[in-house]
Amino acid sequence: MTEISTLGEFALIRHLTENIKIHNSSTVRGIGDDAAVLDYGEKETLVTTDLLLEGIHFDLTYVPLKHLGYKSAVVNFSDIYAMNGQPKQLTVSIGVSKRFSVEDLEDFYEGLRLACEVYGVDIAGGDTSASMTGLCISITCIGESEKGKTVYRNTANNTDLICVSGDLGAAYMGLQLLEREKAVFDGDKDFRPDFGGKEYLLERQLKPEARRDIIKILNDENILPTSMIDISDGLSSELLHICKESAVGCRIYEDRLPIDYQTAMMAEQFNMSLTTAALNGGEDYELLFTVPLALHGKAEDLDSIKIIGFICESQAGASLIARDGTEAPLVAQGWNR
Repeated sequence: MTEISTLGEFALIRHLTENIKIHNSSTVRGIGDDAAVLDYGEKETLVTTDLLLEGIHFDLTYVPLKHLGYKSAVVNFSDIYAMNGQPKQLTVSIGVSKRFSVEDLEDFYEGLRLACEVYGVDIAGGDTSASMTGLCISITCIGESEKGKTVYRNTANNTDLICVSGDLGAAYMGLQLLEREKAVFDGDKDFRPDFGGKEYLLERQLKPEARRDIIKILNDENILPTSMIDISDGLSSELLHICKESAVGCRIYEDRLPIDYQTAMMAEQFNMSLTTAALNGGEDYELLFTVPLALHGKAEDLDSIKIIGFICESQAGASLIARDGTEAPLVAQGWNR
């Protein structure tokens, strides 16, 4: 028997899917991107799915069910935006153990409905089942994109600029803060957590937003990225996905990583590497994309977008250039359970 931990997340996915064959001409793109791409007519259909398990992806000690419902929907919307598409429908399946009440599920669905209202997405179906292991959530989101404008991971080119929206590491530091307060809490009914001045970090972890505004900005500026992915597992992991799928290398600069003040202050309190948090924290749900070098001036002027490096030839590898000019290889850090 081979233990899953000997492969790790990304090698496991490759191992399970490398021999899957496509049988239908309507399947434009299958496994290997943020969403599957299906061709049923004038527009391309995008389909993405996400599984969230209690104790693995969320801890109900500090995650309100309403926030969990909102986040469960938004992380799927983010995958559709990462393909330069628009989410349209959502289906939700949940497994529920006996410890949950009807009111608990109402809270979850309230968050789910709010997310769908904010992003203009229809809840189109789903399923419920009993669960022996707590709360299990499976979300499928269906979206669409214009033909010729769907953006993939495997189309980055040598000399392209690497761009990222928003800031990095805040969701990870929010998680560290919540875990710290949970440890201090230890069942004390009179305990009051210390969250003052850290609201942004908590929001990034508990109630993230998908960057549809960035898709609109790019469309308004007539910029079609050469490749794109959303940052769910960390900047390093996502950039290495683009490099592998596109058969290219990359260079990113430590001093160009966008980081919020609260993130920096929290990292200092925890005596943690701010760069490590920005590279590997995950759950930022920002958009990482590449554009041709010729668009440097245009990309540099875009709101909420930062140029952090460039694509190079594959033999040059993938590296981070530190503030002192030294280079270190980028390493993906997914789960290994």
